[in-house]
Amino acid sequence: MKNTTKAIHCSFPHEDAYNSLSMPVYHTAAYEFPDAATMSDAFCGRIPFPDYSRVSNPTVSFFENKIKAITGAADVIALNSGMAAISNALIAVAEAGKNIVTSHHIFGNTYSFLTRTMNRWGVQARCIDLTNVDNITSAIDANTCCIFLEVLTNPQLEVADITAIASIAHQHNIPIIADTTAIPFTSFSAGSLGVDIEVVSSTKYVSGGATSVGGLIIDYGTDANLCIDFNLHIRQELIFNLGAYMTPHVAYMQALGLETLHARYRIQSQNALEIARRFDSLPTVSVNFIGLPNNKFHQLAATQFCNSFGAMLTVDLPSEQQCYRFLNALKLVRRATNLFDNKTLAIHPYSTIFGNFTPHEKSSMDILPTTIRFSIGLEDVDDIWSDFLQALSKI
Repeated sequence: MKNTTKAIHCSFPHEDAYNSLSMPVYHTAAYEFPDAATMSDAFCGRIPFPDYSRVSNPTVSFFENKIKAITGAADVIALNSGMAAISNALIAVAEAGKNIVTSHHIFGNTYSFLTRTMNRWGVQARCIDLTNVDNITSAIDANTCCIFLEVLTNPQLEVADITAIASIAHQHNIPIIADTTAIPFTSFSAGSLGVDIEVVSSTKYVSGGATSVGGLIIDYGTDANLCIDFNLHIRQELIFNLGAYMTPHVAYMQALGLETLHARYRIQSQNALEIARRFDSLPTVSVNFIGLPNNKFHQLAATQFCNSFGAMLTVDLPSEQQCYRFLNALKLVRRATNLFDNKTLAIHPYSTIFGNFTPHEKSSMDILPTTIRFSIGLEDVDDIWSDFLQALSKI
């Protein structure tokens, strides 16, 4: 079956008493066992049976199995946010004295987690230019525990050569962990590019229009991460001790959202390309979108993501004040954070997502006061463009 079909048809692990077409929501904290031995086996992970919904739930497991069927991963772990997926994955591979090779061009909270939170625990973040593979070899040493990157950075829209980075990582027996949120896993295969562990904010494309907050760790079970007992570390330690497991109702909503992901993404990505083309025709606006042939990352993105370019783009206006005036003039497009809602969203990253970073930090991350980020939605493309044009006329 193709991915679009797998997203819709996935068998239940146990037959439903009422033959429900959708997996029921198991809103329960605990489960009864037939005997003491079965209870022990469930709690110790010897049998795939839920013991307590903080660490295992049938509705969540069903959602995880859907993702496994689509990605071909060895295991999928559903958590309660994208940041939970990132933090749990990195904590699983890191310890005091280790370092993580990453980029300055990563999302604000991820950057903060790596450079502040992990740093307080004795883990160093080595931020380099990942588009230059020579930098990677120089940054790796005996204490490097992983390479972390975003396949499409937010909001810089930078694309690194994943296959080349994975090759270097695996030569050093180091796993590569990639945040693939910006390009849905139904459209390309991160595992085939050499990614060992994929992290996703399922709040975005998967949830079906920002219905819920969630995150995914997609473990491909490769040799590079088997050496650190990654799956065991997550399943039998971090889920128990950090309490970040996805709730059953969120899993139910996101399993339904997964069924329409491909259809929604097809429209959103087409809308984004058309909007980018129209912005590109205006002499007063600088647009950044990897789907445009004149974008410096276009060819690499086309190869890696199977001609899939996402639904996020940015424009730069002459000044920060004009960005504010533009945003204030929008009527249809919503002034809001998040990505890949059904609605088109606009935000000024410099003053919001990265607002609490110092000017020096923002400069090092190439976060500019003149940039507006758009997440293009499902509206008619002409309606989106009309709103953009009228807002431009006000500045």
